[in-house]
Amino acid sequence: MSTNTIDKPKKVTTATLRKMKAAREKIAMLTAYDYSMARLVDESGMDVILVGDSATNIMAGNLTTLPMTLDEMIYHARCVTRGVSRALVVADMPFGTYQGDATAALHNAVRLMKESGCEAVKLEGGSEVRESIEKILSAGIPVMGHLGLTPQSVNKFGGYGLRAKEDAEAEKLLRDAAMLEEIGCFSLVLEKIPAQLARRVAESVSIPVIGIGAGNGVDGQVLVVNDMLGMNKGFVPKFLRHYADLGTVINDAFTHYISDVKSVDFPSEAESY
Repeated sequence: MSTNTIDKPKKVTTATLRKMKAAREKIAMLTAYDYSMARLVDESGMDVILVGDSATNIMAGNLTTLPMTLDEMIYHARCVTRGVSRALVVADMPFGTYQGDATAALHNAVRLMKESGCEAVKLEGGSEVRESIEKILSAGIPVMGHLGLTPQSVNKFGGYGLRAKEDAEAEKLLRDAAMLEEIGCFSLVLEKIPAQLARRVAESVSIPVIGIGAGNGVDGQVLVVNDMLGMNKGFVPKFLRHYADLGTVINDAFTHYISDVKSVDFPSEAESY
C-alpha cells in the first residue's frame, strides 16, 4: 500500500489549548489580516492566529480600532482562513457589534463565523458584556475574552496606558476573569496589566490566558505581526520585541527596484520574452 501521502499537520482546537495549559506548554499567537501573511504564519507552526480589529490600524491607517466594521472584519477573516490549515483562527468582534444588545451580538457573531470560516470570536470586556457573551456561547460559538487594556474603550480610558494598577480595578479584573471562565469562555487575553496580576489570573483560572504586555507568567503570548516584524517603525511599546527589521529590508528593495528601472537594468534580456 502506498504511503506517499503527506500527513497534514494536526489542527489546533480550543481543546488543544486547554491541554497545552494543563501540560504547561506555552501558546504562541500572532495576528494576521490577509491570505499571504496567514499562510506564512500558519506554516511556521503558530498555535493561534488572531484576525484582530487592529486590521483597521495596520491595513487602513486608522488611529483607533473603533472604525472597524463587521463587513470589513468578515473580509479580513475570510482571507485569513483561506490560508490556514493548522492554527486556530479567532476573529475580533468589532466595536458596536456586541455591546448593549445580546440578540444583535448573537446575530453578528453568527454572521462572522458563517461568512468568514473563523473558528472562534473574541470580545472585549467583563461583566458589562456578560449577557452578550452568554448569548453567543448558547449558539455553540467559542468565545475568547479580553480584559485589561481594551482598545475599543480607548475613549473611556483616555488612552492606552497600563491598566489595573489600582487595587479596585485589579480586583474587578480578577472577578471578571473568573466570570468569563464560569460562563464558558475557552480562553482569555490580558493586555497591558502588571505582570504579577496577570500571573495571579493565569493561576486562578483553568482556561488558557494569553498575554500582551502582561509578563511571562501567563499561558501564552500574542503580538501584532506587522509590529514584531519591524514594519511599523513608529510603534515601540515596552512589551514589543522586534524579531525582524522588514521595514528596512522592504524599503531597500523598493529603492533598488527604482534604481534598476531608471537605469534600464531591469528587466534584463534574461527577464524578457
